[in-house]
Amino acid sequence: MKSIFEVENLKSNGHYALATIHDDIVYVSGQFSIDPETRERKYGSVEEETIQALNNVEMIVEAAGSKKEQILRMTLYIPDVELWDRVDAVYKEFFGEYKPARTVVPTNKLHFGFKIEVDAIAYI
Repeated sequence: MKSIFEVENLKSNGHYALATIHDDIVYVSGQFSIDPETRERKYGSVEEETIQALNNVEMIVEAAGSKKEQILRMTLYIPDVELWDRVDAVYKEFFGEYKPARTVVPTNKLHFGFKIEVDAIAYI
């Protein structure tokens, strides 16, 4: 098992790996709308936060030797089920015709006050 603690200036903010690789499967930790270069929290509309979080996942899977079209499963956490359609529209545009398995989990609040958190599983 291999952990990606720091790849191309990407670092986790806590005691966890950005991703773990086991048997050519990449498990990506939850990603928020954080600029990977400046580490600044990028608050905005749910659409803006969604695309940044998805871009972060894509950057991590690419650093692990995979790509977004090899993502097998995603989990999206949102603080309000009313955001579902807006998040789904960004998600659909991001993935195009490719459709990984997905779960959207409405919660009460997300860490740091973000509007979305996403994690992923991909193959290499």
